[in-house]
Amino acid sequence: MNDYLLSVILGIIEGLTEFLPVSSTAHLRIAEAMLHLSLNDPYWKMYSIVIQLGAILALLLLFRHRITGYLKTFPKGKHGDKTVLTHPVSLTLIAFVCTAIPAKILDKVIGKNLEDLQVIALALVIGGVVMWVVDRWASQRDAKTTHVETMTLGQSIWVGLCQVLAAVVPGTSRSMSTIAAGQLAGLNRETALEFSFLISIPTMIAATGYSLLKALHPKVEAGAEAIAPLVMTSHGWVVLAIGFVVSFIVAYGVVAWFLAWVRNRGFTPFAIYRIVVGLALLVWLKMAA
Repeated sequence: MNDYLLSVILGIIEGLTEFLPVSSTAHLRIAEAMLHLSLNDPYWKMYSIVIQLGAILALLLLFRHRITGYLKTFPKGKHGDKTVLTHPVSLTLIAFVCTAIPAKILDKVIGKNLEDLQVIALALVIGGVVMWVVDRWASQRDAKTTHVETMTLGQSIWVGLCQVLAAVVPGTSRSMSTIAAGQLAGLNRETALEFSFLISIPTMIAATGYSLLKALHPKVEAGAEAIAPLVMTSHGWVVLAIGFVVSFIVAYGVVAWFLAWVRNRGFTPFAIYRIVVGLALLVWLKMAA
């Protein structure tokens, strides 16, 4: 397949799945396997990292007014009832720290499982069941927290810790784990989704930046598995740029649509989709064995 067309396909997959609770990692790994791309190829490993930055840029653009509004009111809040520990900016960063530290400690486990399609398939199925059950359970109760501004420190810590699952087990989905955790902690659907988007910004920037640094500079961490050496050509840069731009455009549309969808319909269709894809992947792996 032509590399340019391949980049468009992978960019679309990344943009579509990065912020939906279906796991972008799972979909990229499945696509790479079906398209016969080497999961150990230095270029495509780097490519899958960089195109995530396109999706992050789309989220920053969509949430720019909300983010600047939070920053302007830090630390007392819009109504002067917040502290340095309860302001939305602080809660976002606290949740990020609660994810980053355990994820760093478990870094070797993450690397070991990252390309295991069977692990991804099981995570899709189990995560889908969890999301379905949690969403049904939450829909039958009145949520205590209906705005990010009214979230508590405990809720932030809980969501951040649950996000570690997505870092350790590929196919879990960062979005799925944070949304389900938020609903369990008493957040309504829209608030759980918005907070999931907010904490994804520092989480994804740190994760992609760290992965890219390890890829291009293998001596950053002694003993780490490096993607380098990697020699970029003009063709490689063009293919990378295509994936980045496509990922940005698609993610921008998906996030806006997803916010509107969740307000009225919930997460059940995504849970069902996860289960179906996970089971189909298990069948495919068994047939290919």
